[in-house]
Amino acid sequence: MKVKNLLPLFIFIGLLSCSKDDELSVPKTVDPLPSANVPVQNFMWKAMNFWYFWQADVPDLGDNRFTDSESYTEFLQSVEDPGAFFDNKLLYIEDRFSFYNSDYRELTNSLAGISRSNGLEFGLVRKANSEEVFGYVRYIIPNSDAATKDIERGDLFTGVNGTTLTINNFADLLFGENNTYVLNMADFSNGDVVQSDREVSLTKEAALAENPIFISKSFEINGITIGYLMYNQFTNEYDDDLYNAILGLKNLGITELIVDLRYNPGGSVNTTRILASMIYDTNTENLFLRKRYNEKIQDQLSESQLEVYFTDRVGSNTIEPLGLNKLYVLTSASSASASELLINSLEPYIDVVIIGDVTRGKNEFSTTLVDDRENSYLYTPSRVNKINPDNQWAIQPLLGRNENADGFFDYTDGLMPDIPLKEDYSNLGILGDINEPLLARAIQEITGATGKRDFTVENPIEILSSSKMYSPFKDKMIDDTVYELDLSLN
Repeated sequence: MKVKNLLPLFIFIGLLSCSKDDELSVPKTVDPLPSANVPVQNFMWKAMNFWYFWQADVPDLGDNRFTDSESYTEFLQSVEDPGAFFDNKLLYIEDRFSFYNSDYRELTNSLAGISRSNGLEFGLVRKANSEEVFGYVRYIIPNSDAATKDIERGDLFTGVNGTTLTINNFADLLFGENNTYVLNMADFSNGDVVQSDREVSLTKEAALAENPIFISKSFEINGITIGYLMYNQFTNEYDDDLYNAILGLKNLGITELIVDLRYNPGGSVNTTRILASMIYDTNTENLFLRKRYNEKIQDQLSESQLEVYFTDRVGSNTIEPLGLNKLYVLTSASSASASELLINSLEPYIDVVIIGDVTRGKNEFSTTLVDDRENSYLYTPSRVNKINPDNQWAIQPLLGRNENADGFFDYTDGLMPDIPLKEDYSNLGILGDINEPLLARAIQEITGATGKRDFTVENPIEILSSSKMYSPFKDKMIDDTVYELDLSLN
């Protein structure tokens, strides 16, 4: 595996168990004046003061920044909009990934693979020497509105409701408040994407759940049994499905495995650990990752509290690992967070062959924080009735970074492919078909075939954005491992 560098990689911290022997000391801070109406800003400042990775680098987050309620209240009231307060007052200048949501329920639902969606997953590309943008369909979520319409992988579109997509309007047109819109479809003709007369109307549905296991199958080629898993999100609600998919491939006698993560933006760190253990080994003494927080937290945690190891179980099931010494991973610029974690954490143990494009590059982790002071602002599903009823906001700040067993973490500019091969919007192919370009290239690498297959990319995709980047889930990594800590605020 070649490495180019890394963008931050988010990890959300989930449930924490308590042990009075391991208590973090949280510094006392002043409270706003009783008459001040700033519950959101107060929550944001206190949570960021304790958890934020760059807390020491933001003067306004200093432990001794405010010594009296009057000056603290004045600061909290300096920006009326909580979102602008978070962005302009609390973030470190190099932080591009911490964010907020005015409703914690929307965020946490998205982490379970549930969102308002029409089921169309697509990428967006900027036209050369133009401000115009066009979309290409990546795949359709089963049992969605899009699954009932005349639209499929490889289809192109250039407008919405008769308005041409541009870099300035695509977000509002595709990801705005309207639940129904009409796509103006397009054709690839004479080297250009040209709008056609065809239209497709799509409607977003509430609570659409996506099973991340999109394809699981095997191929018998030149006497080699090859497994193929297209996995589109590390969602822990589907861990049993993932277990059954890998066990099914094992029972088919696969000796090689291709994991397709090209559209996978990330997800659960525990699910990533489970998949890594199923691929490689279940030795629970093998280090999967090591965490690094800000000094305020780091200095109080023991080595065992900072380390996560491989696992031998998925719920009540005992893992039967594939025991592979080589893994083939298909990637794109949309492969992020937990996808990159899988690659980086397996690299010290097996040969990971990356085929595709440079990954997104994210290795700084974050957590969902809500206004539950007694629980150190950590979101815990069993405590939703403890969240301040006057403040439903959630923030998702960067907390630190992950290192693999070799101590490597520096891939800010993404993980470089061993075999570069971008997708071609004029030749996407059928997912799961042995002739689909990225899958075909992986099969060729496995079998050593020396056929005359031409992998020239005539129209390479330089991704501008994608549908998943506008879901609350975006490109996060959720750390839902369990820690024996008592993080109660003093």
